[in-house]
Formats: sequence, C-alpha cells, structure tokens
Amino acid sequence: MKKVIMTGNEAIARGAYEAGCHVASAYPGTPSTEILENFATYEGVYAEWAPNEKVGFEVASGASIGGARSMTTMKHVGLNVAADPLFTMAYEGVNGGFVVVNADDPGMHSSQNEQDNRLYAPHAKVAMIEPSDSQECLDYMREAFEVSEKYDTVVLFRVTTRISHSKTVVELGERKEVKVKPYEKNIKKYVMTPNHSKIKHYEVEERLEALRKYSNNCSLNRIEMGDTKIGIITSGISYQYCKEVFGDNASYLKIGFSYPLPDEMIKEFASKVEKLYVVEENDPYIEKEVKALGIKCLGKEIIPICEELNPDIIRRAILGEESKGNYGSELKAPSRPPVLCPGCPHRGIFHAVSKYKDVVAAGDIGCYTLGMNAPLNVTDTVICMGASISGGVGLQKADMADGRQDKKVFAFIGDSTFYHSGVTGLIEVVYNNSPIVTVILDNSITGMTGHQENPGTGKTLQNRVAPVIDIETLVIGCGIKKENIRVVDPYKLEETKKAVKEAHDSTEPFVIITKQPCALIKEVMKRRVNLKCKVNEEVCRKCKMCLKTGCPALKFQNGVVSIDESMCNGCEVCKQVCPFTAIEKVGE
Repeated sequence: MKKVIMTGNEAIARGAYEAGCHVASAYPGTPSTEILENFATYEGVYAEWAPNEKVGFEVASGASIGGARSMTTMKHVGLNVAADPLFTMAYEGVNGGFVVVNADDPGMHSSQNEQDNRLYAPHAKVAMIEPSDSQECLDYMREAFEVSEKYDTVVLFRVTTRISHSKTVVELGERKEVKVKPYEKNIKKYVMTPNHSKIKHYEVEERLEALRKYSNNCSLNRIEMGDTKIGIITSGISYQYCKEVFGDNASYLKIGFSYPLPDEMIKEFASKVEKLYVVEENDPYIEKEVKALGIKCLGKEIIPICEELNPDIIRRAILGEESKGNYGSELKAPSRPPVLCPGCPHRGIFHAVSKYKDVVAAGDIGCYTLGMNAPLNVTDTVICMGASISGGVGLQKADMADGRQDKKVFAFIGDSTFYHSGVTGLIEVVYNNSPIVTVILDNSITGMTGHQENPGTGKTLQNRVAPVIDIETLVIGCGIKKENIRVVDPYKLEETKKAVKEAHDSTEPFVIITKQPCALIKEVMKRRVNLKCKVNEEVCRKCKMCLKTGCPALKFQNGVVSIDESMCNGCEVCKQVCPFTAIEKVGE
C-alpha cells in the first residue's frame, strides 16, 4: 500500500474516511482544526462547520442514531461546551459508530487552560482510545468505529498537540464501504426520560465490564519487554519520549485503549519489573488507577504535572541525568508577544475605546483577546467563548451593587464567537436590561484558528454557497433597539469614535458592529497589495502618537519614525491618528 508522511490530524481524517465514516460536524479549535478540513476533501462524505461544539456533537449524535458512522472533533475546552450531550449519549449508545475526537493542549500553546480530558471518559462512562503517532491515529480510528458499534458506546478519541501536529510515516488503506444502518424507532434507547435512564445506567455499567475485558486483550494495549530493572506504563506522546530516552533499556506497558484501563495487564506487567514508573502528561490519570490496584509506582512525585513533557524532563526525573549530545547556544531569542497584525481591523475600535478611562472591557476568545496588550491596554477579562457579553453583564451588576455606577462596560466578541455562544449572552443583556456596550467585531472569517468559514461568510466547509446570517438582523431579533445599533468601518476612525461615544453615553443596551475583513484573507491581501502608508520625515514631529496604535509595521529607531512597507497594507489608521498629517498614503 502507499506510504505518505502525515500529521496526526491528517491521519485521523484519513482513518475516519477509511473506516467508512459518513458524517462529521465540528467547530474549529486548535489543535483539532485540520481534522475536519482534511476529512472534507474526501469524496462521498459530508463535513460541516457547526456554530459551536455542542451543536457539532448533537449533529453527529443524530447522524449516529440515524445509522450513519459519524464523528465530531474539538479541542479540550470545546468538550466542556459539548459535555451535556456527551453524558446523555453515553447512556443512549449508538446505531452507527460514533467517535468524538478530543485534542488536549498540554503547555497551553493556544488555550486558556491545561485541563486533562482523559478524565471525561470515566466521568461520562465512555470508551477512550489514545494513539501515539500518525500511523496509530489512522489505525486506531478504524478500530474506534468498530468498538463503538460492537459495544454500543460513544468512543472518546484523545490526542494532544504533539500528536495532532507532528508528522510520521503512514501506510494508507482502502475505504471500508459501510452501509448506513436502518433506523428503528426505540424510545427506551433514544428518549432519556428518568424511567428509561434508570434502566440504561445498569446497561452502561455492564458495558464497562465488557470494555474492560476488551482492554485487557486488545492489540491497542501491549507489553514490550526489555530490561526489567525499569518498567514504564505510559500512553500517547509520552510513550515516544520514553522510547527515545530508554530504548531497550526498559520495559513498557503501552496503553492505547485507556478507558477502561487494562487492570489485569497492569498487574501482569508490574509483576515482571523491578521498579515501576508511570509517565504521563498533566494529571495522574493512569497513576491513580495503578495505585488503586495496590501496586507501588512512581509518577507525579518526580514527573511534572504542569505543561508538556519531553525526553530531557523524563531523563532527568528517572535517571537523574542531563541530556548529552544536544547542541546549545548562549544566545536567547528576544521575547515576542503576540500582537494584532498590521492592518488588523480590530485596532481602530480598540484605539477609540482606549481613550475612555472609566471603561471595563470584557474580552473573548479570538484574535481580539490581544486588545489586552500595550499600548492599547483595553481588555480586562477573558473567561471562555461567549463570556464577554454575559460576563460583562456581571461586571455591570457588580458596579451597581453598592451604588457606585462609575464604570462603563464594553464587551468585545468576534463574529464567529458571537454565532458560537454570544447570542444567548445578548439575550441576557436585553432580558435583564443591562446597559452594557456589546462590540461585535465582524472580520468575515474565523480568524485565530486559520480562516475557517462560519455562518456569516456565505460558504460552507465543503465550499458550497450558503446563506449569510446577518449579524445586525440577528441583534435586532435578540431585542436590541435599532436606534441603539451602530455599524461602522473600523478603518474610519472618526465614525468609529463617534459610535464609541454614543455607546459610552447610552443608558440602554447598545451594540456596535465593526465590519472590515481580516487583513490576512488572501483576496484582501491581493486587493490591498499596493496600498501603503509612508512617514514624511520632514513633517514628522516625532510625537509618537502613531505608535500608540500598536501596529507592528510602525517603528521608532535612531530617533526616526518609519513604516515597514513589507508589512503595511494601507489601512490608514496611523495616518488618521497623526496630529501633524506626517503620514501619507501611497499606492492604489
């Protein structure tokens, strides 16, 4: 068969395709995004971006009940959003196989927390599988659908950032053509009223016992005997790190089917080695089970619980040795915190709001989180997707609690995030008459995860034309008065400042919608390729007001303000800020 190099995410998509998966629905979230983007390219499958993870999970659930093999994908915090249907589908079970791909982010490369979602499997009582390289991503996905249908269970397919984004050699197979199973009405299975759920709980516990037997005998869990002085129980990417450090100088219990854990295999392996270690990233999930079996082992006493592991950490923890043979350098790269891109349409509105010292700004998940950075210094809080609006209501209520009312709350949220979970927050604003300002930053794309379509872009994941869900109409439908809505171009600072002032002074719920596409959209870049701004050094007074926009294309070096033409896209925000008209527009 053909061999190719694939990332874990590409291999997961291929594995789902080869397994005969028919339907996939998800919301983009790093490090899981590329799974659905790749799955959507295969013929004979249906793939979609859903407004949020809960909806994606429910679409896949319905497809499974309808008899189709289905999949949903999400990053770790996305499973929090989808937890409600997860726990109930664990009781209902499946018709067509149903796999939930969950990508954790140890080290928090692009996340607000470092939760370990392996704990969802025992909590929801569903099967869990963990691959350790791209080939296993493909092979284990095929097995996941078989397990799902054989044991009537949702399967949690758990990966991490390093598995998702690392590349290894993969041997491709052929697609297994699986017919959609007939749907048969069965209210005791698919309608979870209390009476039905009580019966299903007993079935779930029986299923877990059957899955435990499978775990102890399946090929996904295996013992690799080497030197018996050191025994290591591990899974996922940690297995690769351990192999790199120890090679054949240790024995391994590699766990690929990680819930229920293989208790008999753990006991057998422990009896064959002199000293037992459990090596796993983040929480002591496996370690607790091993110790609960009465087996002595070392785990989080020496292995860090925070951030990612790597071979050096493991070598130091177990052997007490430092790495040998690595090339080092005394030079350190300068700190480069993330910033809004040159020409980012969010910069104008943040600059306008930054002038108000009584503003408390509730931020959200997306590029606009970076409004927290100097010199803008606008964003005060970020909790989770959609929380800017509802959290903003709470901030406003706290300001009222002791009668102060000396703060004005602005809530910033992107277009995709508004569709995801902001609508209900805006309904909260209207229903409880909270006079906060909701700023919806419509840049016509889902930006931070790499430019995915959303309900406002007019296209689907599979590039089909779709209706545009108009944000202004949606806002009016939520109950915001039309006279309290402003739609502005954030590149035009005067109209943006005017809208901000009107919103700031309003005593009613108010919405500003900024409309300007992301500067990094390819069509936008092509359209603006010749548009630049340039500093006229003879006119420039070096007041540095332009630098307060925070645009990385601007720099002050050797006493001179200049604009890097390779970065500038001619948005003209700096030109409008300059009080001495020292910045000129060039190009057409």
